[in-house]
Amino acid sequence: MSQTQTLTEWRERLLSKLMAALDAAWETIDANDDPAAVRKARDRAKACAELAAAARKVAALALPSAAPRPATGLAGLVEAAQATQPAPARKLDQLKGGGRGRL
Repeated sequence: MSQTQTLTEWRERLLSKLMAALDAAWETIDANDDPAAVRKARDRAKACAELAAAARKVAALALPSAAPRPATGLAGLVEAAQATQPAPARKLDQLKGGGRGRL
């Protein structure tokens, strides 16, 4: 078994356990009128959500991406503009300081 399959399985197992704990916390909130028990269940639900978010982040960092994502925002516009410029203009930009307008 490869490392990516192991990590994916780990993430799925952890997320399913966290979802089960979250469901149990919500059942407690729905069924109980005691403010202390409801507060404790809400804290448990919040902790489950935070752990699930952290698990997704760890798995996203460790898993190789299928394809590089294109840059968005201003960086994407700059890359697109540089790709359409002829080669001498790009070299001139590099001499000027990378297109930042410095001499």
